[in-house]
Amino acid sequence: MAAFSAWFWNERFWLPHNVTWADLADPAPGVEYPKAGHLLTALPLALGIFAVRILFERFIASACARSLHIQPGAGRRAQPNAVLEKVFISITKNPDSRHLDGLSKQLDWEVRKVQRWFRHRRNQDKPSTHTKFCESMWRFTFYLGIFTYGVQFLWQTPWMWDTRHCWYGYPYQVMTRGLYVYYVTELAFYWSLMFSQFRDIKRKDFLIMFVHHLATVGLISFSYVNNMARVGSLVLFVHDTSDFLLEAAKLANYAKSQRLCDFLFILFGVVFFITRLVIYPYWVLNSTMFESWTIVGPFPSWWLFNFLLLVLQVLHIFWSYLIARIAIKAMLRGKVALWVLLSGASLSDEDCSPAPCEWTK
Repeated sequence: MAAFSAWFWNERFWLPHNVTWADLADPAPGVEYPKAGHLLTALPLALGIFAVRILFERFIASACARSLHIQPGAGRRAQPNAVLEKVFISITKNPDSRHLDGLSKQLDWEVRKVQRWFRHRRNQDKPSTHTKFCESMWRFTFYLGIFTYGVQFLWQTPWMWDTRHCWYGYPYQVMTRGLYVYYVTELAFYWSLMFSQFRDIKRKDFLIMFVHHLATVGLISFSYVNNMARVGSLVLFVHDTSDFLLEAAKLANYAKSQRLCDFLFILFGVVFFITRLVIYPYWVLNSTMFESWTIVGPFPSWWLFNFLLLVLQVLHIFWSYLIARIAIKAMLRGKVALWVLLSGASLSDEDCSPAPCEWTK
């Protein structure tokens, strides 16, 4: 175990040349540098966020949904039938004509009645609009809250206005209370998403999103441990900028406010393109790749960090293409409204799109 720990925490990988862990272990009184152990705080905080979410959805979001006449009532359920239930679970949820004919003869039902049963059974598993509204309202509330905190915190930092301050004095940069709160809260939230994914609305991209949340947690933790938290806070802020707009558009859609939904989705698209295709490469990547090279110089974890951020930019381009393609399709049909996209809890439900997130959006 000791050999693995020594290999994993190899100073030549994590730190610039001529810097050791011992140099960071004993700072001056009142000065705190990031330590891996600090991140353990995120785990109990994630459980707390998860508990708050359950209470929020049950008592606040649910009340808001009912006030908008979005009721939690269940849809029409399929009548109990052991034979059809076994086929539905074990064989197919969408039987072809051959299966339909066989089941029709076996049960002495009309084919239409068998089709209707499968349709009701499929709809039975779909979450209600009320459930989707509550989930989106929680995400909207958190995303808006963390975005607001990010604005207030970063507005007072020198690296918000001059990104070279992300690298001056690196890695001997103090971990301030405000930066620590920002980082650990973001990390805890994405840990909570991993916990809650198993009780949330089940989507087609379940596995992809699980890996996505895991990668996000890894990126946040990685940048904290090697004290790239200043530039990391800029990455978090860029990605938080559009998340709450997407969730707001979903809420408007569930509330059947189509014009507001259209406006918010268009606003989301504009902000997404500007932040991911303009601000991120010219503000963040320019700093991590060029300013840091001049001020600090490259080292192994620097190469890995920049590689991951470049992969992130490739994903930004891909997702922007998907958003643009979907928007163009809607306009060609004579509709600005993209209600089909927003009918699920993530754009990817219907036509592939960016899942709202973090570091790997």
